[in-house]
Amino acid sequence: MDFRQLRYFVAVAEALSFSEAARRLHVSQPPLSIQIKALEDELGSPLLERSRHHVALTPAGELFLEKARAALANLDEARDVVRQVASGEAGEIRVGFTASVPMQDVFPRAVHAFREAHRHARLELVHMSTGQQLQQLESGEIDIGFLRPSPQFRPPARIEVREVLADRLVAVLPLGHLLARSNEQTEIDISELSGERFLLFPRGLGCGLFDHVTTLCNRAGFAPNVAQEAREATTIIGLVASGAGVSVLPAIYARTGIPGVAYRAIAGPDAGSRILMAHRADALSPIMKRFVGYF
Repeated sequence: MDFRQLRYFVAVAEALSFSEAARRLHVSQPPLSIQIKALEDELGSPLLERSRHHVALTPAGELFLEKARAALANLDEARDVVRQVASGEAGEIRVGFTASVPMQDVFPRAVHAFREAHRHARLELVHMSTGQQLQQLESGEIDIGFLRPSPQFRPPARIEVREVLADRLVAVLPLGHLLARSNEQTEIDISELSGERFLLFPRGLGCGLFDHVTTLCNRAGFAPNVAQEAREATTIIGLVASGAGVSVLPAIYARTGIPGVAYRAIAGPDAGSRILMAHRADALSPIMKRFVGYF
């Protein structure tokens, strides 16, 4: 049994005429009759009652017609899916991102526009650290990552990266801190924090931000005194507000609106922070190419 035989049978069953079905299918009538007979022989039951001027479905034919139509519909749907995937209209993408990425205006706007334009695509967003993203990009567990790496970051040979967003690091200070009383537009040198207790992300998370902050401190001639680590930026900001210490975070976190803290930009070009979009250089599917085009 093949799909051609199913199409032939459905055409005859709907027209109740071999000659009309042959006309619709653009085939001659004898091959059509041969294929229907071969289908009936394989099934072991007649599907059509034939006379010189009459064609009708048998009870078995009526039941088989329903199943044949469903099978052909599934085939057509499968063909459409393949065509959509090949053209970049459909497919699956798994995207990793660091915590600050969805706070940037461009990310939610681009994701929304992509979803609106590609209703047949499946987009899965997964929050994970920069280090985790690099591991899963290498293993193929995610397709695209949005990383915030340290200044020393060099992508692995198989990973291609492109800067999509830029930010700056800021000191997060309790409102009573001396530096918090300065003008909001005044940049501070990170060396002014050398005697402070730092609240930072855990290094073991593979977080590029931890390496960035410690690099800035080392270049300023000191190692940060890490008094406490926390996995969430909002937790860190809340602890700063409580007077537990100071932190250095991307400026975008000022949008959280947590009271009791002040933000002061860190001076110097090294305080610039990049968000990179990364993917395996050899693995951009058509739907992935469409997705990266939104950034």
